[in-house]
Amino acid sequence: MRLDKKSLLVYLVTDSRWLEGRSLESQVEQAIEGGVSFVQLRQKDKSGAELADFAKNTQEVCRRHGVPFVINDDVDAAFLCGSDGVHVGQSDRCVADARAILGDSKIIGASVQTVEQAIEAQRDGADYLGVGAVFATGSKSDADSVDRETLTEICRSVTIPVIAIGGITAENISELKGSGICGVAVISAILAQKDPREASMRLCRAAVCL
Repeated sequence: MRLDKKSLLVYLVTDSRWLEGRSLESQVEQAIEGGVSFVQLRQKDKSGAELADFAKNTQEVCRRHGVPFVINDDVDAAFLCGSDGVHVGQSDRCVADARAILGDSKIIGASVQTVEQAIEAQRDGADYLGVGAVFATGSKSDADSVDRETLTEICRSVTIPVIAIGGITAENISELKGSGICGVAVISAILAQKDPREASMRLCRAAVCL
């Protein structure tokens, strides 16, 4: 699947901590029905073949709706399950390695926090960048902050799409307007809500300002 920049407007990162008795695939489907246009499976307690097997149901939901589906961090799992790609962080396997393993047809995203990291990721074959945390977040305790100036400079320094992540809600998206990002990635703003479909709709309406 080729990356369409428009699909990055509202990007969902999964987190099983928010399931509360619901299945992950049902939450993801509701989010997609509300307008989520990209899904990243983040499941830190599984890896390799186990993660690839776990991903199947959620991947099927995304394929049914024509929504890109990538695996967080685990290039091997992405290869095994045939996902649309992978998203790697600074402490994971590098972009160049991921591209060598998955090939040119797969989507590869990379988390960055500096202009230097952004330029390197683009050079090594990343299709898009995730930058954050742009606001305080409780979803990832080890997330360092990225200020508005750095976010804007990163967007100006690369030609590939950039999305912001970290503490983003429908109420504060407007603060990111003009930074150069093409979308936002969220976790709890959708998955911690009682109605993921309605939460997604609110975020999509708010994200139009970007």
